[in-house]
Amino acid sequence: MTTPASPLSVHGDRHFDGLADKFAASLYGGVRGELRLALLDRLLPEMLDLRGQPLLDVGGGLGQLAAWFAGRGHPVTLAEPSAEMLERAREALLEASVEREVTFLQAPLQALPERAAGPWSLIACHAVLEWLGDPRGALATLAGLLAPGGQLSLMVFNRDALRFSNVVKGNLEKALDDRLEGKGLRRRLTPVSPLTHAQLMAWSEELGLEVRSVAGVRVFHDYLRKPPESDADRQRLFELEWRYCRVEPHWRLGRYLLYTLVRPGASPSSTEESPR
Repeated sequence: MTTPASPLSVHGDRHFDGLADKFAASLYGGVRGELRLALLDRLLPEMLDLRGQPLLDVGGGLGQLAAWFAGRGHPVTLAEPSAEMLERAREALLEASVEREVTFLQAPLQALPERAAGPWSLIACHAVLEWLGDPRGALATLAGLLAPGGQLSLMVFNRDALRFSNVVKGNLEKALDDRLEGKGLRRRLTPVSPLTHAQLMAWSEELGLEVRSVAGVRVFHDYLRKPPESDADRQRLFELEWRYCRVEPHWRLGRYLLYTLVRPGASPSSTEESPR
């Protein structure tokens, strides 16, 4: 029997040792990767109050988000459970000349209360919860790491969009049976815990987190019959994505849902020191 390239962890989470190349190609390759990064480049300054605060980047993967924040003056702690992914992130940040702003921490999300307790005024956790066996527990952990007034930039894989995509592809029985989760035991990159907006709203309320803003990332691209081929068509698609990413009802079918969640309380001082 062949050992899976990326077996589930003891927590039921999927890590990506042995899959860094496939991960990079699948999540960041081609137009869909360009759109994801370009939309985040515009959305993050609008959805977050950014003042150069220290950032905890949870499940930082290949380092794209860490590079974005470090390049804008934020000291970053990049936490990632996969040694292979962490090394790739280190290489990418070195190439971007921002590695001096980044501390690398090999640790799963569940270890962060001990390894990076904070409290943190700014946390980013993008495209992580959907790979975890207990996403609600993970959100509770993140909430516990936030300082009063602290912001959590959370991006999750949208279960409703996954269902819609399966219908568009003709997988009607799969959609009817609600068999949308991946198993995490082979090389296919289907999330093990895709999430709905309703779940995030309920969990945030239970945990005492305020939802300040929400947007959909890739609300059109993933339903196209064929990807745009010319530069002009790619630019038109980006303008459509940007125009409707925060407009009802379109944002609700974004492949990813992007939230700013805030822990109520006094906002940390702009002159705060790095968290312990």
